[in-house]
Amino acid sequence: MDRDFIKEYLTYLQVEKGLTRHSLDSYRRDLDRLQTWANQNGKQVSELARADLRKWIASLSREGLAPASVARAVSATRGFFKFLMLDGHIKSHPAEDLDTPQRFAYLPKFLTEDEINRLFAAPDISTEEGIRDRAVLEIMYATGLRVSELVNLKHADVDLLAGLVRCHGKGNKERRVPLGKSAIHWLQQYAAVKAGYGKQSTPNVFLHRGRPFTRQLAWSMIKSHAEKVGIKNVSPHTLRHSFATHLLQHGADSRSVQALLGHSDISTTQIYTHITDMHLRSAYDRHHPRARMKS
Repeated sequence: MDRDFIKEYLTYLQVEKGLTRHSLDSYRRDLDRLQTWANQNGKQVSELARADLRKWIASLSREGLAPASVARAVSATRGFFKFLMLDGHIKSHPAEDLDTPQRFAYLPKFLTEDEINRLFAAPDISTEEGIRDRAVLEIMYATGLRVSELVNLKHADVDLLAGLVRCHGKGNKERRVPLGKSAIHWLQQYAAVKAGYGKQSTPNVFLHRGRPFTRQLAWSMIKSHAEKVGIKNVSPHTLRHSFATHLLQHGADSRSVQALLGHSDISTTQIYTHITDMHLRSAYDRHHPRARMKS
């Protein structure tokens, strides 16, 4: 019976690389797709060659998987085969130079600055829950935190006097992100609300009925407020995309945005540069008097 190399790789990622449960689940789903395809074709995963992997990628695209999802699955596969090679289970790396769908075939959704203002005005700040929701929206847009980073944020991670947030991203990598005055103000308002509850048993910043805020609550809260002001298809990640896009639109360099987002690879950040290039092109075409004039 073939060894469960995928399980061994996931254990390696958890123990040696310190990946979060959310990241491990993502790797598991992608590698399960590979395992299923190999089984259907009567092959062991460890025996797959470059030509097999090309067929697998084509099958993912035929199934309607988004290009970004295919690219992520290929990335997980590259890491898996590198692990097998370094451990001596295979002699060559079949996934090293695999082609993936166009990186920019899918562009992440971001809000305009006007939409951000409308969204932030949606919570009823005459209520304690409304103040909390406004603080959540403000800090996500001010820092570009992932939703998992937001719900795990502790009081010790937030320094309002220095205007800094410390968060632990993918692979438990720590980064510090500045806080703007608006976010600081609403965090102070929320802190005043929480002070009225007495001493808290949890160190988490954001609570719901005395318990730590969850990913599901963050999703439903943001979606609900967005729909109230007529903005559709908004998720916590939309605020992260908006954070990065607006920084670049206002002149930030991509290396600084990379550091703020916690991206290990600059190419991941460059998708936002592509978005801003499209935005500038659209503005140019709309407003330059000779942009559409034929010679």
